[in-house]
Amino acid sequence: MPLGPTVSTAANVAGSATAVTIFAAATNAVASRSVFNDSTAVLYLKKGASASTTDHWVQIPAGGYFEFPQPCWPGLVSGIWPTATGSARTTEDS
Repeated sequence: MPLGPTVSTAANVAGSATAVTIFAAATNAVASRSVFNDSTAVLYLKKGASASTTDHWVQIPAGGYFEFPQPCWPGLVSGIWPTATGSARTTEDS
């Protein structure tokens, strides 16, 4: 019987004032996803493409951390900051 995720992938996504991909759509089952906003600006996340400051799913404050609720969304996640500072430090377990 599997004990849990067997692969953990960490990445850094540079802050951007235009929408960028935070997580690509997963090809395998996703056990968890988390994001640390290592920026001085709010990070806006959207399930799907083209996140904006007015069209988003969740806001992560500067220096904030967010874990996706279960069951974990396996699709594309985009993000945007009002100013391009810092980065999103992401982890995805599958």
